Amino acid sequence: MRLIKVSDEEELSRMAAEYVFSKIKRSERIVLGLATGRTPLGMYRHLSKYSKEYKQSYSHVHTVNLDEYVGSRAYHDYMQQNFFDHIGIHKNQTHLPDGNAVDLEKECKRYEEVVKQLGGIDLQVLGIGENGHIGFNEPGTDFSSRTHVVELTESTLRANAKYFTHEKQPRKAITMGIGTILESKEILLLAAGEKKARALRELFQGTINSDIPATLLNHHPNVIVLADEGARSLLEEES
Repeated sequence: MRLIKVSDEEELSRMAAEYVFSKIKRSERIVLGLATGRTPLGMYRHLSKYSKEYKQSYSHVHTVNLDEYVGSRAYHDYMQQNFFDHIGIHKNQTHLPDGNAVDLEKECKRYEEVVKQLGGIDLQVLGIGENGHIGFNEPGTDFSSRTHVVELTESTLRANAKYFTHEKQPRKAITMGIGTILESKEILLLAAGEKKARALRELFQGTINSDIPATLLNHHPNVIVLADEGARSLLEEES
């Protein structure tokens, strides 16, 4: 696992965007795994800017998102507003779980099949939760899990409550499983702010255990972590 130290969230956003954009430009075909929440917003802003400046085509790009709330299209809307609407990507090349599916278990299997049919994820972008979750894989999730429905913890609900000012906050979500995430060819994890410091310390200096799901990334051979000063504040110097 490679740690890249950045000074602040703006530098993190720029460097993440530059890395992802370089992959897009150099690839004949690429499947990107995408995340939502506050941390990737700056990355999407920069990616949108680069796409316009360099007139970058996305005809060879497919995307699969990590998760969606049950009974909601919150992350569908997030992706459209913050990224997809700005880059000219065809709708049938973007994929998210359907949180409004009548049969959620069937939808989980369908989404796994989508990832499989695309040939797997080339580069998966991740955030990290305050409790160490990745995607919506909460503490205790099995490392071999596939796309599944999860009950969100109170800490995750509190952290995301600000996104639900006009609708009731769902307490369940569909999330790509840890096993699915770990099959990605490459992982780019973004960590910004002191609230992520404990989880990042566990990732680098703790033991690998399902109580801190992010620690399971230590099983992956190709992980880059971009972390600002706040997120690194609890790391010992040797890391």
